[in-house]
Order: sequence, then structure tokens, then C-alpha cells
Amino acid sequence: MQTVLGRAGGALPRLFAFSVASAAFAASPVWADFMGNLSPKTVTASWYGQEFSGRRTASGSRFDPRGLTAAHKTLPLGTRIRVTNPRTGASVLVTVTDRGPYCGRRELDLSKAAAREVGILSRGVAPVVLEVL
Repeated sequence: MQTVLGRAGGALPRLFAFSVASAAFAASPVWADFMGNLSPKTVTASWYGQEFSGRRTASGSRFDPRGLTAAHKTLPLGTRIRVTNPRTGASVLVTVTDRGPYCGRRELDLSKAAAREVGILSRGVAPVVLEVL
């Protein structure tokens, strides 16, 4: 009987830890991205370029600053998104191929070519509207 109680006592804390972890995951932005929260959202974007050229991205491909790609912390790799500059209306379609940015409150890193097309290259950091397609 003691071994049965001992196992049950050991299983309950593990079950509790699992349910707490599950609840935390359900409340995370990752879960929201997968649950179809696809309405356009204004985010802070930056861009990265030549210094990362040729490096492997999270998707396994090599980064090309001339490509129309982006880095996002939680969207699934391969996701196509439309990025629009609300000041000018310029937009670009990019594919999420990498993770990041990990600087400040930025939510999106664009390749140099994508930043040029959307018109934030000279500003460096700017608000953009992100729409998952």
C-alpha cells in the first residue's frame, strides 16, 4: 500500500507541474499564433543585412539580405506575412525564415531588401502593420 501511495504522491506533483506548464503555454503568444489570431497587428520592426549574409537561419537556409525574408519570435517558420508601412502604405510580402529579434520591444526583423521595399531602411526601426496570410 505504501508503494502505491508513494507512486500516487509522486505522480500528483508531476501532473500538477504538467498542467501548470500547459496553462502557461496556452497563454503564450506562440499558442495565440497557432490558434488563428491572424488579424493585422501593428508591431515595431527593424532590419538586418550584410553582417548576417550567408549565415544559417533557424529554417536551415542561408540568409540573403537581398531576399524578402523576416525573423519573428513565434510565427511558424515558412509563414508568409504582409508587412505594411502605415506612414506610406508601401507593403511587401515576406517569408519567416528565422527567429528574433532579440533587441528591445521589436517584434519583427526584415531583410535589407524587404526593409527597402517597405520604406524603413533609412529609419532603421519603425512601426509596421503585420498581417499573416
